[in-house]
Amino acid sequence: MRFHMINGGPKPVAPFSHAVETDGFVFVTGQMPDTPQAPGVLPDGIAAQTRAVMENLRVVLAGLDLDLAHVVMTRIYLTRFKEDYAEMNDVYRGYFPPGRLPARTCVGVTGLAYDALIEIDLVCRRPT
Repeated sequence: MRFHMINGGPKPVAPFSHAVETDGFVFVTGQMPDTPQAPGVLPDGIAAQTRAVMENLRVVLAGLDLDLAHVVMTRIYLTRFKEDYAEMNDVYRGYFPPGRLPARTCVGVTGLAYDALIEIDLVCRRPT
């Protein structure tokens, strides 16, 4: 098992690794919609926060020599599920080619770090 912290990656908001790798699978910790340059500062609205989360996930994946094409499963957490679900989906869908969407779970939650509207974690498979 390998524990990864990515140089230049998002600043952890709790004690965790950016990713843990075992048996060809890579489990990427849920990312927040802040940036490595401005921890805790969030953009306004679900569309901007979804883009920020996806970009943070790209940073972590790039640090592992992976990209979104390696994602097999996503979990999305929304604090305003009914309000933000459709708009989040519109942004999220743009990060994956048609017909290549990962398996996914999306749940409403009562709160996230930094009072974020969204958090997304990933499961990836490293090519063999």
